[in-house]
This record gives sequence, structure tokens and C-alpha cells, in this order.
Amino acid sequence: MANLREQKKAETSARLLATARKWFFERGYAGTSMDDLCADAGVTRGALYHNFGSKEGLLEAVIRQIDAEVGDRLLEKSSDSVDPDSFIATCLAYLEAALDPEVRQIVFQDGLAVLGQRLRDIDQEGSVEPLREAIEELQKQGSFIDGDAVALAVLINGAMIDAALWIADADDTNERHKAASHALRSMLSTLSCRESRHSAIDSKVR
Repeated sequence: MANLREQKKAETSARLLATARKWFFERGYAGTSMDDLCADAGVTRGALYHNFGSKEGLLEAVIRQIDAEVGDRLLEKSSDSVDPDSFIATCLAYLEAALDPEVRQIVFQDGLAVLGQRLRDIDQEGSVEPLREAIEELQKQGSFIDGDAVALAVLINGAMIDAALWIADADDTNERHKAASHALRSMLSTLSCRESRHSAIDSKVR
């Protein structure tokens, strides 16, 4: 019986998430009526509050779902071996999410407006650890600037989400994406070419 209840709850949650994702994208968070959303999902409003606590809680769940999907796409783009080029390419791929109409609307526009700092916390939860691991591996190779890997990961992740929010807030997202991508590439290239810079300096000294 307990397993049946858990299964029913999971099915209800899945229906609510799928329906909310559609409505939040098509109508925006403010334009989405919980009564209409629940009717479309075929569940009661009580079921929504039981599973997600509130409309804001439902939005956060949708954002977490999208954030996980973005993370999966980044993993697909990353190579098995960490090197400066693949690291930079993966970071740049994150900015492409701001060009996706659904991600832009739900995560970077409504997410920021409704959740505020909580949106940044959610992003950090899923992003800092993979960045730290990659940075530590690059540091072992002598291909990244020295420093605390966690601090560097937090700083780089902060730059990435701020750039994505900046892109999503523009009328011309493509133009801002181009500018932000160029700036991020330049910044990461500077941080990840320590060995080549030192080699150039050594050559001049000789």
C-alpha cells in the first residue's frame, strides 16, 4: 500500500511538473493561474500544495528539472579528458542556455524575479563541484592558475550565471551572447594558459 501511495504521488508530481513547465513557458509565472494549471494537469489544488508547498515551490521544482537537463547537456559536450580547450568549450556552452526560449523565460527571467538569490543557490549547487573537479585536474597539469579550486569555481560560476542573466534580459539575445562568450573565453584563456605564458617569458629571458 505504501508503495502504491508513493507511486501515485510520483505520478501526480510528474503531471504537475510537466503542466507547470508548459504554462510557465507559454504564459509566464505571473500569468499562470494555479486553478487552471491544476485543472489542466487533472489534479486538485490540494495535491499541488501537498507535493510542492506553493506556486513558488512548483516553480523551483521546474527550475531544478531544467537545471539538471542543462547540466546533462554540458556533460555531453565535455570530453572524457580535461584540457583547457574542453573546459572553456563546456563553460561557453552554458551561455547557450540563455538563448533557449524556455530556459530564458522560466529560469533566467521568472526564476530571477521570483526566487532571487535562491536561483543562484540552485545553480551553484549543481555547478560548483564539477567546476572544482575540472579546475583541480587542470592545476595538476600545470594548465590553470594556482589558487583554491573551490574559490575559483565559485568565481567562474558566478561570472557565468551573471552573463547568462544579462543575455536573457536583452531584446537582442544573440548580440549579448556573442559579447559575453567572447569575454568569457578571454577570461578563461587567461586563467588556463599559465604554463604557456611562463614558457614565453622564459624564452624571452634566455
